[in-house]
Amino acid sequence: MSPDPHGRLPRAFTTPGSSSFVDFLSAYAPELLPSGRPLPAGDVPALPHATTIVALAFDGGVVMAGDRRATSGSMIASREIEKVMPADEYSAVGIAGAAGLAVEMVRLFQLELEHYEKIEGELLSLDGKANRLATMIRANLGLAMQGLAVVPLFAGFDLDKRIGRIFSYDVTGGRYEEHEHHCVGSGSVFARGSLKKRWNPDLDADGAVRVAIEALVDAADDDSATGGPDTVRRIWPVVAIVTADGYRRLGEEPLGEVVEALVEQRRAEHAGNRRPDRTARTDEEGGAA
Repeated sequence: MSPDPHGRLPRAFTTPGSSSFVDFLSAYAPELLPSGRPLPAGDVPALPHATTIVALAFDGGVVMAGDRRATSGSMIASREIEKVMPADEYSAVGIAGAAGLAVEMVRLFQLELEHYEKIEGELLSLDGKANRLATMIRANLGLAMQGLAVVPLFAGFDLDKRIGRIFSYDVTGGRYEEHEHHCVGSGSVFARGSLKKRWNPDLDADGAVRVAIEALVDAADDDSATGGPDTVRRIWPVVAIVTADGYRRLGEEPLGEVVEALVEQRRAEHAGNRRPDRTARTDEEGGAA
C-alpha cells in the first residue's frame, strides 16, 4: 500500500475492528507475518534449534525454566540462547523448535497481548492468552510441514482462579492444559521422569526452582542437545517465577547458589556410590595375606 501524500495514516489504521494485532496485520500486510512468507523450493538448511523447557506449578504460581543451548545438527550453535521470556506481566512462554522463528513468534505474541490491553483497556484472561497463542501456532503449520516447527510452552498466573496454570501445544495449534508439571523439547523425556519423582503439591517457589533446575540437569545428562549449568563460564538456565505479584526472572546469584548446591550434592552421591578401585582391593588382599 502506497503512503498517503498528505502524511495521513492509511484507512486500515483508523477503521474499527478486532482487538487482535495479528488479525489486523493479516488483513493489512500479511507478508509481514511469519506464516505469510513463502519458502523457496528445496530442503531447509540446518539451523539452530532450541531445547529444553520445563514448567511446574506450586502453591501460589508457576516456575518455568529453560536450558541455554541451541544446536544446529550435531554442532552447538549457541551456549547462551534465552528460551524463557515474559509474554506479559502475568505469564511466561518458553520456546522449543526452530530458534529464530520461535523468537519471532514470541515477540509477535507479546505485541498481540500488549495491543489487546491498549485497545480493550484490560488484560486478556489466561485462557484467552493461551487461545491466541494456539491460533498463531496453527497459522505456522505450513512452515512446520517444511521442517520449521515451533512448539512453545505457556504458563501463567490466573488472576480469576488465583492459581498457576500450564498449557502445552502441538504443531497444528492444539492446546492442552497440563497439571502439576510439563516439559517440551528433545530432553523432555528425561526431564519428565525427574519431574515425576521430585514434584509434590507442597512445593514453595524455592523448592519449585530447585526441582526445575534438577530436571534440566537430568535432561542434559542424557540428551546432547540440552545444555546443563556451565559452572566454568557461569552460564545458568533461565528461570522465571510467575505469581500474583507478576513475572519475575530469578537473578544470577540465587541461581548460582542453587546450581552449586545441586552439583555438590550430586558429587557427594557419586563419590558414595563409586566402587573401590580394583588395584586398591588387590593390594589390600595381598597385605592381608
